[in-house]
Amino acid sequence: MEKALQSVGEYVLLMKKSLTLPDRWSMFFKQLIKEIYKLGVDSLWIVVIISVFIGTVIAIQISLNISSPLIPKFTIGYTTREIILLEFSSSIMCLILAGKVGSNIASEIGTMRVTEQIDAMEIMGVNSANFLIMPKIAGLMIFIPVLVIFSMFTGIIGGYFATFITPSLPTSAFEYGLQYFFNQFYVWYSIIKSVVYAFIIASISSFFGYSVKGGALDVGKASTNAVVISSIMILLADVLLTQLMLA
Repeated sequence: MEKALQSVGEYVLLMKKSLTLPDRWSMFFKQLIKEIYKLGVDSLWIVVIISVFIGTVIAIQISLNISSPLIPKFTIGYTTREIILLEFSSSIMCLILAGKVGSNIASEIGTMRVTEQIDAMEIMGVNSANFLIMPKIAGLMIFIPVLVIFSMFTGIIGGYFATFITPSLPTSAFEYGLQYFFNQFYVWYSIIKSVVYAFIIASISSFFGYSVKGGALDVGKASTNAVVISSIMILLADVLLTQLMLA
């Protein structure tokens, strides 16, 4: 418990040091564009692939489980849309990104720490936390709404594709279900959640990487811890945000 509280205190102090105005804005924007491309754009392909297949599977499984003649077929399209918008495209997708992006951030900063590059920055008077961490947090928070929207779009396309391979799922009924009682707030709800998750992933992963002590083996441990703790915090934030925004 004492060690956990110490880690929380160190995390807060690191964020205080990181989230300050950059000394050189030109350098910050250059790093920001680089991080957006590395953390966001490079994650687009995995988001699209996973969303298409999960959307297809969700629609097929719902159609197989809803066999009662009392339940209209358009319920399949409606339920698929709600699952994708409310939970999959934000929470589940960010859990997946915590594995890809989080480990990348932790290992990159951790490697810089064990090779003493961060110490060299500090000796030169550079705020290394601000220089390394701030662009990563800002870049992921800026680009993650794009990933969420792509996930929603391709997930629904995946569900639509399921209508062509599942005889019990009529295309017209699925289309009607997609439009039935559509609440646009759910889209904003997912985007807001994802921005919070992006901060969690980038900040926690940066903290574990920045706090590495030892050698290459410790960098690997830090990457693992970053992914695990980020995933737990995302699930906790999911519960709190759902209660605050939907209840």
